[in-house]
Amino acid sequence: MPARPPIGRDHGGIQALDRAFLILDVMADAGGEAKLTEIAATAGLNVSTCHHLISTLHNWGYVARGANSRSYILGSRILHLSAACLRQVDLPRRAQAFLDRLNDQTKEAVQLAIMQDTNLVHVLRRESRHPVRVDAGLGVYSSAAHATATGKAILAWLPPNELDRIVADKGLTAFTPHTITDIEALKEEMRLTRRRGYALDREEFRPGVICLGAAIRDHAGAVVGSISVSSPAFRATDDYIDQLRAHLVAAADELSSELGAPGAILRTSAKTMAAE
Repeated sequence: MPARPPIGRDHGGIQALDRAFLILDVMADAGGEAKLTEIAATAGLNVSTCHHLISTLHNWGYVARGANSRSYILGSRILHLSAACLRQVDLPRRAQAFLDRLNDQTKEAVQLAIMQDTNLVHVLRRESRHPVRVDAGLGVYSSAAHATATGKAILAWLPPNELDRIVADKGLTAFTPHTITDIEALKEEMRLTRRRGYALDREEFRPGVICLGAAIRDHAGAVVGSISVSSPAFRATDDYIDQLRAHLVAAADELSSELGAPGAILRTSAKTMAAE
């Protein structure tokens, strides 16, 4: 287990939060279950103070009552945090085979991206097999979610207030003359993205580059990332885009199924948004 950080106001911390996190650590060290007196003694807290903190953690679901009500156990909310953390660590490994297949099918550059807070991060990439290829890059596209297919495929499914938060933080930078720089126009583009089931970037991030992106969902139907395929604009005829789209959407749906997303979630979402 990682060493605990120094606690207290002298270290810039908030005492109540320090104590609450310490309680969770103590419970984890005890195997996930312990009595109030044991937790208080190990944490060096007054029993009454410890009980008040545990009550707050209980209200949030981070602590629950043990089977006999004489002890406390780590709550289900801990699993929620753990799952969110593991998704970001595990997603590139789980996605590799799907990106490899998409790369084989299209011979174009393919990417895997996630959102980290308000930053779009490309975490995995396969190069194009064609002599003439695009350079989609790899890394943090900090302010480019609105201009890329990977970013728009994720943004389209976020709650409106979350989209507003990202735009407020990052702005709508004009990377090319084709970039969407108006929030209302972006929201309309998100509606169209949901309706057709994939995102489209027509030279919005890089001149001469067309990109298609599709969302990846987890077991709860939440969007956890996106995959995309990029092509030089001169190859991107309507028929060619249709071919790329078919392979891309199939890969995104199958990867989502691998992560536990019921197929009905994807089909139902598409039908629902088609009515918008």
